[in-house]
Amino acid sequence: MFFSLIIPVYNRPDEVDELLQSLTHTTYTNKFEVVLVEDGSTIKCDGVASKYQQALDISHYFKENSGPGDSRNFGMQKAKGDYFIIFDSDCIIPANYLNEVEKALSVQYVDCFGGPDAALKSFSDIQKAINFTMTSFLTTGGIRGGSEKIGKFQPRSFNMGLSRKAFETSKGFGNIHPGEDPDLSIRLWELGFETRLFSNAFVYHKRRIDWDKFSIQVSKFGKARPILNSWYPKYNKLTFFFPSLFVLGFFLAVVMLVFANDFLMKLYFLYFLVLFLVSTFQHKNPKIGYLSVVAAWKQFFGYGLGFMESYIKVILLKQQPEKAFPELFFKK
Repeated sequence: MFFSLIIPVYNRPDEVDELLQSLTHTTYTNKFEVVLVEDGSTIKCDGVASKYQQALDISHYFKENSGPGDSRNFGMQKAKGDYFIIFDSDCIIPANYLNEVEKALSVQYVDCFGGPDAALKSFSDIQKAINFTMTSFLTTGGIRGGSEKIGKFQPRSFNMGLSRKAFETSKGFGNIHPGEDPDLSIRLWELGFETRLFSNAFVYHKRRIDWDKFSIQVSKFGKARPILNSWYPKYNKLTFFFPSLFVLGFFLAVVMLVFANDFLMKLYFLYFLVLFLVSTFQHKNPKIGYLSVVAAWKQFFGYGLGFMESYIKVILLKQQPEKAFPELFFKK
């Protein structure tokens, strides 16, 4: 099996440098290629690509800006492999990653897989806290797809594999962003393909993000979900409503406090205390525990409020998603 690694990038040469550097340490002995796609970058990484030409089989392309989904499709169209592995540019790849993928595919082949993400010790405290909230079973990390127990697994494109057959049949990613990952997963299911979690094929996801950007990102995640539910109603789940219920419940807790009833607020305090203790224990650092509480707060409220806004506009008022939320759609 010949792997083609597809990496879309927009103005992130430093990230690409770290990613390619990590690939030079791979223990995988078979050939693979790297397909680097500049999505209309004004700060290009051609110099970085040239730096690794001797160590890696790299193809570097430039195209007009049309979003990450379309750039991944472009890369897969140019790739020579029969199985595509897609990374975000802010990922660092463990040395045994490709070995784990090949092993999992040889044991039980699947046309689309996704892997989890982890944090390196060198990550900043905020990066570790955000990584915790994006992956923990205590937050919406469980809903995002860190486990196969919640239903069919929906791979995320920061760490995702797709066979050439599945790509050519499905035509790849659509133009919604974010939300292009579950959209592709559902269309693959409808076409008869399976998806699976490769729990050992993890990457270090170095989300270079601040609190404001994180809030905007999770809000977009929340807005995208009712749109997907409107397109594919049979795949709707009660768990998708949890962040919004969390937000509404907190407002109710505040109202109850006015009437001298603190029961619900105590439950919220207990939840955040558990979150703090688990993160502190996991990272052996109370500061990261505290930052994880901040990240979870922003995650629940960003996602929850975004979900409610989208639910009202798209589900209740029947607005066209492209008109209601033009910022979620790239024009090709």
